Amino acid sequence: MERLQSHRDFVGVLQRRRKVGGRDIVVHYLVLDEQHDDQANHRRLGLAVSKSVGKAVTRNTVKRRFRVLARMHEHQLPEHCDIVLRAKPSAASASFESLDHQIAKCFAAVANKAK
Repeated sequence: MERLQSHRDFVGVLQRRRKVGGRDIVVHYLVLDEQHDDQANHRRLGLAVSKSVGKAVTRNTVKRRFRVLARMHEHQLPEHCDIVLRAKPSAASASFESLDHQIAKCFAAVANKAK
């Protein structure tokens, strides 16, 4: 997966208000139309982990976990979509297995809603 890097891309996904959630994460998504967007050739991922999750070391740990899990489950997503994974404060204390299950479930829900 490529990364969402610009603020404009993040805001574009978040303003659409299409989301699915779990106990520790919220997945905001935007399915792109390949005819209208040149950037629509790949899935792109953005991470939003605020200071409410914890100090810098904790936030970076959560981000590393999210990146690994997103790579593991990206095959479930539609071909042309942008995803922003937002961590809830409880994500800092969640187990890796719990986050794995939640992301798999949320990505499957995104795929079903995108059809």
